[in-house]
This record gives sequence, structure tokens and C-alpha cells, in this order.
Amino acid sequence: MTKRWWRADAGGVVVGLLGVIGSLTPSLLPRPALLQGVVAGLAFAVGYLVGAALFAVVRRLVPWRPPTRLVRGAWIALGALVIIGVILLAPIALGWQNEVRGLVEMPELTAADPALFVLGAAPVAVLCVLLGRGVLALQRRFARTVGFGVGLLGTTIVVGLGGFLAGAVVMGVLDGVYATRNGPPAPWIAEPDSEYRSAGDSSAMDWADLGRHGTAFVGGGPTAAEIETLTGQPALTPIRVYAGLGSADSIAERARLAVDELVRTGAFERDVLVVATATGSGWLEPQTVDAIEYVHGGDTAIVSMQYAYTPSWVSFVFDPDAPVEAARVLFDAVEEEWLGLPADDRPELISYGLSLGAHGSQAVFGDLADVRSRTDGALFVGSPNGSELWRELTAARDAGSPVWQPVVDSGEAVRWLSQAGDAGALPGPWREPRVAYLQHATDPVTWLGTELLWSEPEWLREPRADDVSPAMRWMPVVTGVQVTIDMLMGESVPARHGHNYGDVVVDGWVAVTGDGGLDAEALDRVRREIESYAVVQPASSVN
Repeated sequence: MTKRWWRADAGGVVVGLLGVIGSLTPSLLPRPALLQGVVAGLAFAVGYLVGAALFAVVRRLVPWRPPTRLVRGAWIALGALVIIGVILLAPIALGWQNEVRGLVEMPELTAADPALFVLGAAPVAVLCVLLGRGVLALQRRFARTVGFGVGLLGTTIVVGLGGFLAGAVVMGVLDGVYATRNGPPAPWIAEPDSEYRSAGDSSAMDWADLGRHGTAFVGGGPTAAEIETLTGQPALTPIRVYAGLGSADSIAERARLAVDELVRTGAFERDVLVVATATGSGWLEPQTVDAIEYVHGGDTAIVSMQYAYTPSWVSFVFDPDAPVEAARVLFDAVEEEWLGLPADDRPELISYGLSLGAHGSQAVFGDLADVRSRTDGALFVGSPNGSELWRELTAARDAGSPVWQPVVDSGEAVRWLSQAGDAGALPGPWREPRVAYLQHATDPVTWLGTELLWSEPEWLREPRADDVSPAMRWMPVVTGVQVTIDMLMGESVPARHGHNYGDVVVDGWVAVTGDGGLDAEALDRVRREIESYAVVQPASSVN
């Protein structure tokens, strides 16, 4: 008898439901109900595929077939178990999600969220299963025509080619979207007329060439008057230099333009000079760059340049060398000019990067000693798991210090800051030049590594950080997928958690570059101002 298209495979249903349960277990960060539903739908589809394949193998190996009455009874029993399981699992899953939400200071789920979950899960699961059945039907048609082996090969080629073409189309569309977004500045950003900004008065750079994030950087930030109002101290206009993809054809040419701009603006006469590596799209986080300008009364210069216009995950997957090369070329060019100045008459040279920018900035240096010999300090924020320097230092941590907040050589040269007070938490001296990592225990950017698919990570062993759910358990493949999805929510949580460092960035700058002469009350005002930037955003990709 021909199997109806709507009839499910028992093995697929069982393993698919196990996939749904796995997708509902706690992870680092909470997810919106609709997104969680989509994830559960995909988990069911993958589990269904695996279960159906395993069940098909069993049917081939075991010739016995149960009678129709037994099969019907088994389906009824399975249906009853599913209903009972849903009734029992629903409050448990809700408790898991609300626990995670509470740990990162977010409100509990509402009564509408279960409906949103189903709205996300059901269509995705059904669509994926039907797509899989279509592929199976194609394979069977090929097998009847040319035999099983050749038919399987033909199906693989057709599906692979279709997937490749679909992926190429999607990536082409995304590339077009991001290329378009990179063009015009945001409507609220005005072209600067200040001599202290790229594309400003006397600048050789063209405003239209800086890209969307470049114009936001040079057209934004606090003015001297705003700094004076907040700190109560005299201030200068901060210098901001940026070279966009359109500014020159090559990385070396953009770096040379940037250095020329530093010379033109008088950046080497300022107190602090920050060489910043942007994220994949060319973005520089406002709360971080603004923070150092407030702390040092605008007696600062920040230089950066664009190496791509796509988000960090796209840049990392398709051109992982781009941030590394850009960071090295820019730092080397700035360092060469800086070294030509008298040692007692040049600014503090600081290396900085966030996320993929932190990966690029760290790659400039061979090791910690190299960072400290070539700079006056460094601040690396939300370092990706694959950064070699971060991995080396984490592996070399002192016995007893947790992986989510390591201590290396009693904190003498490098320290990890997660919350207020961490900079001075260790009893020994922190010698200059200082290197600081800002790192949250719930930041998926830091904890997502390929080994998470097959190996339990140290950060899930005891003792855990206070904001990591005690109910989170490592599961092969599942945990890796969960943390990958957490990347979408990295900045959609309050400061103090995830990939949002508005709570501790001022402390990081003060630790590395000094307090700029501000008293405790003025620094508190700066902290409150910077933390106010960290408005929780909807789920989005990391820049």
C-alpha cells in the first residue's frame, strides 16, 4: 500500500521530539518565544531526519513486521505519551527560560509567548519535514529508473547543487543588502565641519567614502562642551579619524590616509591615541569610544578603518584574515609614525578592539610581552573564542581561577574585568603597561568554539558564574548549536551580561589609561552616562 504523504515516521517523531526537548533546555541567554519556536521546529526536523533514517535501517535489518492492530495501538500510545509529555514539559521549559531571563535581569515570559512559540515551531517543522520527503521521493524515483546506487548519487548531486545555488542566491542578496546599507549615512548624522574629524574642515577624505558606520563614528561622539558639562572639567574636541572602504583601494593605502589624517589633526600631540580595530561591518561601539573621550576630557585621538561591510559572522566565515590584516597594517603604520617622535613627547599608544575587532587587534601581537613592549596598554572587549592570544593566556591562568574570569601571574600584567570593582579585586600590583579584557560569563562570542560540539567546556563545570543557569547541561552538538543561536541575542540583554559591556567599559579604560584627573563623583557620572547607552535591542547579529 502506498504511504500517504501525511503519515509520519514513528522513529522520526520520537527522535524529533527529543530534539525539541534539547532545544528547550537552558542556554547562556534567553530567546524571544518566536525565535525559540523556530529553533524547536528546526530541531524537530533534524531529529525527524535522523530518527527516520535509523528506523529505516532497523526495518531493513529486521524482517519481522508487526500486525496492523499493534501498529495502530503503538501510534495511539505514542500520541498519548506526546500529549502527556507536553503537559509535563511545558511548565518545566517555561521555568528554564524564566530562570535564564531572571539571571540576566530580564522580565519573565508573558501569556502570549506560548502562542508565539507554536507559531514559530509548527510551520518550520512541517515545511522541513515535507522538504525532506520531497528529497526522499526524488531518490526513490531515481532508484526505480537507474538503480539505488546511481539514484542516491544523482539525488545527492541535485540536492547539493540546489543547496549551493540557494546559498549563493541568499549570500548574494545579503551582500547586496549590506553593500547598500554601507552607502549613505544615517539621516540623523551630520557631516562634520571640524578640523578634528575625517571628512571635516581641511580633510583630504570624502564624506561619501566613509561608509555608514564610518560617518556615524566621525559624525558622532560628545562635543567638548558636553564633556565639560558631564565631568565639570575643561575639555578639548576629541579627534576621530576613519578610512572607509571607498577612501582607497587597498588596506595599505587606507592606513596611510589614516596616518596622514592623524598628523593633520594633531593627534600625535594628544594625551591618548587609540588604534581601534572595527567589527566586520566597520562599526565602532559608541559607548566604548565615547567613554575614553569623557574620561580624558577629549584629549584623545581614535583612529580606525573599514575592511568589510558585512556583519562580523559573515566576515569571519568568508574572510577570516581580513580583520587580522587590517589591524596589523593600521597599527604598524601608526606605530611607525609614533616611534619617530621623542619618547617623552608622544601620546600613550593604546590598542583596542571589540568582538571581531578584538580578534584582529590581538593578532597584531605575538604574545603578551609583545603587547606590552609595543603599546602603553590594551583593551580587548568580548574576545572571540578563536583568538590565539586569549586562548594562550586563558590556558596559562593560575590554579583555582575560573575560565570565565582567569587570573594570570596574580594579575601583574593582564586582568579580566566582568563587573565594577574587578580591576582592583586582586591584592597584588597591576604593573604598567596594562592589558585588560572585558569578559562576561554569558557572552556567547567568547564561549563559542568548534570543540563545544564534542567536548564539555570548562565554563560549564563548577564553579559557574552567578549568571549562568545551574540547569544548563552540556550535550554533544546541541550545546554548540544553542550557543550559536545565543549569538543572535548577544546584545539583547542589559549591560552586565552577554556581549553588552556598558557597565564596565569605563573601568576598563581607567585601568588601562588612567582616570584623566577626574574625581570619583565625575567618574560615576561618566559611568551612568555610558551605561545609559546600553538599551536592550531586539535579536540581531553581532556587528
